[in-house]
Amino acid sequence: MKVHFREVDPFNCWLWFRFPDIPSEGERNYLDGVLDSWYVIGRMGGFNSANLQVNEANSDLNQFNYDNDHSESVIPALMHNIGHLEYDGKWARCWIDFGTSDSIAIDILINTLLQLDSDIVQLEEMYVGGVNDDWAVETHPDSIF
Repeated sequence: MKVHFREVDPFNCWLWFRFPDIPSEGERNYLDGVLDSWYVIGRMGGFNSANLQVNEANSDLNQFNYDNDHSESVIPALMHNIGHLEYDGKWARCWIDFGTSDSIAIDILINTLLQLDSDIVQLEEMYVGGVNDDWAVETHPDSIF
């Protein structure tokens, strides 16, 4: 899967996916499941780079002293909204409002989709942001801006 970035508006962003062939219902269900799960984690504040204590501890986690006061003091980083995945031939798209979540959310989605592509569902390309000339987008009804 090749990953491309176009114009990215974090509050009004389209994610585009191109399959090698028209996806089957099962393939659609896998991609839907990944995006739904990813969104739930984002909505609950999981993509907050201000609180990556375990990651920053490096490899020695034996008797790691997690700072609960720090985790409670960071500003929340929450995704705001996601649209339904739409399909048109070999293409799928999904609208997302990243809200205040950090860009680590995009890395985690890409990592997940790379593994999905390797193991289960072939994906040719993913585009973050922008529009496709042959598939018009209107202002998403859930967009607050």
